[in-house]
Amino acid sequence: MSELLYSLVRLSHELGREDRQLAILGEGNTSARIDEGTFWVKASGSQLGTITETGFTQVKMDAILALVEREHMSQEEVQAIWPEVMVDPQQKRPSVETFLHALCLSEGGANWVAHTHPISCNAILCSRLGAEPFMRHLFPDGIVVCGRYPAVVPYVDPGFELARAVRAELRRYQDTYGVSPKLLLMVNHGITALGRTMQEALNITLMADKWARILLGTYALGGPQYMPDEEAARIDNRLDEHYRRRQLTG
Repeated sequence: MSELLYSLVRLSHELGREDRQLAILGEGNTSARIDEGTFWVKASGSQLGTITETGFTQVKMDAILALVEREHMSQEEVQAIWPEVMVDPQQKRPSVETFLHALCLSEGGANWVAHTHPISCNAILCSRLGAEPFMRHLFPDGIVVCGRYPAVVPYVDPGFELARAVRAELRRYQDTYGVSPKLLLMVNHGITALGRTMQEALNITLMADKWARILLGTYALGGPQYMPDEEAARIDNRLDEHYRRRQLTG
């Protein structure tokens, strides 16, 4: 097993820990860039907490991105193309979210991607408030780890259609802020962390979970008291926080 694949297994186990309540059963998926042309992605049906190296599939990046250019793909068409996009067709079928991972690893600029369904985050994302409570920050470390603003997509059918929506949001976000997001919020679904390193993908996920837990607590005590926007901007641009951000990502 390569060092990269070993690290991807480790990341998956960290995310799948039962005590963290980030994903259960077959929920969630992870990926890591191998090179410009290929990446590892969790196979369909594998469980994050118990996955081994055989639970990942090597996929061709360009082949997946070419498919996302289509305006529509039926479920039958998606199932039929898997052997064509796999480096080794004998490996297990990749997750339906492979399209999402390819976009985050290419247009999103990530090297590691972690998609989970945290109970804390979904308690908010599945409420009538949706992603709105996450659009301002409560504490500095949320900014340092998750970035000033999250990207957001409404509920879209997982798989091909969701990937198309994510691509549009990544492009909107980059046009607006000049950078790629670290955290993608998916209403009625879950979250996706875009990391440069394995540690950063894990950090973003854990911080988003903490952020959501604190948000839920504030609503029991009258509602959130957000940081002033000018203070949030200051944290995002402080040189010492830039240094700390680099140290935290590993």
